[in-house]
Amino acid sequence: MGVVMLSGPVGAGKTTVARELVAISPGPLCYIEGDAFWPVFAKPDAKPRSERARLLMRSVTAAAIPLARGGYEVLLDFSFPLYFLETARKILKEIPLDLVILRPTLAICEKRAAARPEGKISDYSVYRDFYTMFEGLPKHEVGDVEADAAAIAGRIRAGLDQGAFRLD
Repeated sequence: MGVVMLSGPVGAGKTTVARELVAISPGPLCYIEGDAFWPVFAKPDAKPRSERARLLMRSVTAAAIPLARGGYEVLLDFSFPLYFLETARKILKEIPLDLVILRPTLAICEKRAAARPEGKISDYSVYRDFYTMFEGLPKHEVGDVEADAAAIAGRIRAGLDQGAFRLD
């Protein structure tokens, strides 16, 4: 099978949409929520968080390999900036890769991040530059902020089934 990277800035709604995608996906599916991996850094070193994030992205992507080779579609839910795509292709090699970028407005991301039940982000200013790291691949962007998560997941599933989000 293949790997679907569901990406977007902090507060884009990735995990909410991912849960809806899991519910409507037709075949064998594995779901890996990247944020669930942060606790593996039980005693982080002094390096910047960005270095741990890059290590985490590589680890989450590599974890998908045996699952995809075992016949599962693998849904990766994490903020994978566009600069990581080349690395992901190298890690996954021949495994098909789809990229879906959830990209609501910056204001919506800020509002959602502040309203999270866990890990509230009251000061989104540090993420504003990060938000721009998801620009540049409009074919892969889903920006409909008016639709609910189930409707967005339905559009994404239809696009995946048609190959609309496939990376070459």
